[in-house]
Amino acid sequence: MDPLTDKQIRSSFVNCTKGEAARLRLPLDFAELPWEDLDFIGWVDPGAPLRAHLVLPRADGPVGISLRVPSVSRTSAVKSSLCQVCLTGHASSGVTLLVAPLAGARGREGNTVGIYVCADLACPLYVRGKRQPKLRTGRYEESLTLDERLARMSGNLDAFVSKVTEA
Repeated sequence: MDPLTDKQIRSSFVNCTKGEAARLRLPLDFAELPWEDLDFIGWVDPGAPLRAHLVLPRADGPVGISLRVPSVSRTSAVKSSLCQVCLTGHASSGVTLLVAPLAGARGREGNTVGIYVCADLACPLYVRGKRQPKLRTGRYEESLTLDERLARMSGNLDAFVSKVTEA
């Protein structure tokens, strides 16, 4: 992913107001992001911990999605969970449900779509093996190449973004 500026990020959001985009806080490590290892950037807002953000590169410019983080983490008998974007297995606390208001009028009416994703939104780093889940749940071996796993991750995220942006 090519590095993005603050202005590019803020102007990319499709499911929040311009004021909300102007008030969001960038990741604390924004200046040190490993852009060459990222297929998208995702972070929990340091100034609003119940908000998260995703920004994905597109041919016609980046697309930003604003998300809500649950206020209470789920507690269940489930010992492990799988991210729906990168398919990394985590202890149940390593995956969280993020909910995005739909873009446009449907979002203003309160319609949303959700996805279970790595709680730290570091999917590209997990796929590349640059980050490991905190509590290993037993990693399964795949026969897919890195490029195939990256394409699958991008396809999964594209499908979610399409649900948010569909007219």
